[in-house]
Order: sequence, then C-alpha cells, then structure tokens
Amino acid sequence: MLLNMFHGKIHRATVTEACLEYMGSITIDSELLELSGIMPGERVQIVDNNNGNRLETYVIAGERGSGVICLNGAAARKVVVGDTVIIIGYALMTQEEAQTFEPKVVMVDEKNRPVNVRGTELEREIG
Repeated sequence: MLLNMFHGKIHRATVTEACLEYMGSITIDSELLELSGIMPGERVQIVDNNNGNRLETYVIAGERGSGVICLNGAAARKVVVGDTVIIIGYALMTQEEAQTFEPKVVMVDEKNRPVNVRGTELEREIG
C-alpha cells in the first residue's frame, strides 16, 4: 500500500501576483522550490490563510530570488495579492518510507525570503 504523505511545504508565503489571463498554475521562486523539494510540474495544494480557500494546481518555476508567488488562470480568482498562503507538495510512499521520511518545511519572511528550513512541525505551533 502507498500512503500520500506531505513531503515539502512553503509556509506562510505572501501572494505577489494573480494573473487571470495565464493558462493556469502557480509560479514560485526557484529558490523556494529547491529548498522545499517541490518540483516544477508537480501538483501542489495551496491553502489561503486569509479566506480559507484550498485549491490544487501545478508548479512553474519562477525567477530565483524574486520572491514570486503568482497564482495563474482560474486560481487567480481564489486569492488576493497580499494573502498569506501555505503551499504543500505530497508524495506517494510505502509505510516503511513514510516512517523515516523527513519533509522539508520552508519558513519565509514577508518578502518570501527563506528564513529557516526544517523537517518538523510541532502540535499547535503558530507562525
């Protein structure tokens, strides 16, 4: 049996753009992708902390160091520039793999610059 486990996350990123006329997807700063282990083309879940919307789309790599978090196409209607989002990547793993796998959690500042990369989350943690 395979389990669908979270493998990488960009925590509390700020939406910098929303481009309705694009074909679809989310554009994410390449540095954040590398640090989180999320890959271009990968399906991700986006959770908007401001309005509660949750959506899925695929990733396009943005300019390294730009801090870009841009929701494209129909997803642009689900966010507002300035919203805080959590971007989560999942991977299929065996139970044995899942028991020892350590996900990558990228904490960012208000300009989407990485400030910490870690592998754990604590119960009831804020921030």
